[in-house]
Amino acid sequence: QVQLVESGGGSVQAGGSLTLSCVASTHTFSSYAMGWFRQTPEKEREFVASISWSGRSAYPEDSVKGRFTISRDNAKNTVYLQMSSLKPEDTAIYYCAADPLHTVKVVPGPLSSWGQGTQVTVSS
Repeated sequence: QVQLVESGGGSVQAGGSLTLSCVASTHTFSSYAMGWFRQTPEKEREFVASISWSGRSAYPEDSVKGRFTISRDNAKNTVYLQMSSLKPEDTAIYYCAADPLHTVKVVPGPLSSWGQGTQVTVSS
């Protein structure tokens, strides 16, 4: 499996911005669909955004469209999540995911890899 290391979480006020990064330790990063998910104590892990192997196709969840942007740099084995206009309901632990079985959109499964998570806290 792929080792994923997230960074960039923190605490911000509503309306603020954060950019999360996820570095993958694999020589085949450019062939994977990558994604971001989030989880709170009250909810199961939920999809946030996914990006295709080339970076040309992005799939944000409806509640983050227009506010969050997923991107990737295959030369750096890194996927990003730029978050703006943050809301208190965006507060969660954010996880990076790598899907070796799919090249367009992440479909979580037994071969998917997950990072350790990074906390994002948005205060009102």
